[in-house]
Amino acid sequence: MRTSAAGNKRRHAPSRGFTLLELLVVVALIAVATAGVSLSLRDSADSALERDAERLAALLETGRAQARAHGMPVVWQTSSGGTGFEFAGLPPPGLPRTWLNSNTRAAPGVRVVLGPEPLIEPQALALSNANAPGKSLWVVTDGLRPFRVQSTPATPGARP
Repeated sequence: MRTSAAGNKRRHAPSRGFTLLELLVVVALIAVATAGVSLSLRDSADSALERDAERLAALLETGRAQARAHGMPVVWQTSSGGTGFEFAGLPPPGLPRTWLNSNTRAAPGVRVVLGPEPLIEPQALALSNANAPGKSLWVVTDGLRPFRVQSTPATPGARP
């Protein structure tokens, strides 16, 4: 019969498997690595174009409101090459003149008169991404409702 006297150590078989703490550490490391990879991925060209189109719709509505408030016409137009735009007729400091994404383009020579009347002519502006040809979004209005973003220029009476 065995006794448990001092100095008598019982040998245990080596444990197999992982402890809960080891598993939690591995899962935490995987989660941190996944988060780092997902944050380092760049936005796609489609989401960048959509962001610029939504911003332009909001800027056009702001320009339209300011034209009505000041009682003078405000004209939105593309800059040379379609790489930027401007709001002519606004007092300083005006509104932004650049796209959020440097690859966003609008057709050169496009002009939109934004007031001062509450009704404007139906408009449709095409935006595209220089890195994704063939994909375009349209910022449209029927002249009464606010500008909105859509995938087609199909607004009754709108001119592309």
